[in-house]
Amino acid sequence: MADKTPVKSTKVAKKAAAKPVNAKPTLLSGGNPQIAKGYGDAPVEAYIAAMPGWKRDIGRRLDALIVAAVPGVQKAVKWNSPLYGVEGQGWFLGLHCFTKFVKVAFFRGASLRPLPPGASKSKDTRYLDIREGDQLDEAQFVAWVKQASQLPGEQM
Repeated sequence: MADKTPVKSTKVAKKAAAKPVNAKPTLLSGGNPQIAKGYGDAPVEAYIAAMPGWKRDIGRRLDALIVAAVPGVQKAVKWNSPLYGVEGQGWFLGLHCFTKFVKVAFFRGASLRPLPPGASKSKDTRYLDIREGDQLDEAQFVAWVKQASQLPGEQM
């Protein structure tokens, strides 16, 4: 039996070729980049590169601190937010851009010491909001990241 390769109709092929390719991701409300769901460094790097203005520098710094603190950290973008996790344990941290700040979500933040400052509707989650001009306490952030990476993560 001969293999038959499916062929797109001319109409479908022309329509696909006519679609413009966005060089820059769309920014959603609050300046949050719209990035396709994906796993690994590439989608997270695309998200960070698309973060507007001063938020991009914060995103790069947070990513570098997380990677240094947790060897072999797993990365993904889901729901237009970078996630960081440990293989087999789930996701321990997420980032999200808002109009005036970058929000870091520690999914098991209620177990961290000291507690990250932002409360959540979820009893387990705690937040750290970073605003333009804020001085990030990198030592404290790294301590939270290390603690968070040792806890069971979220399965998303």
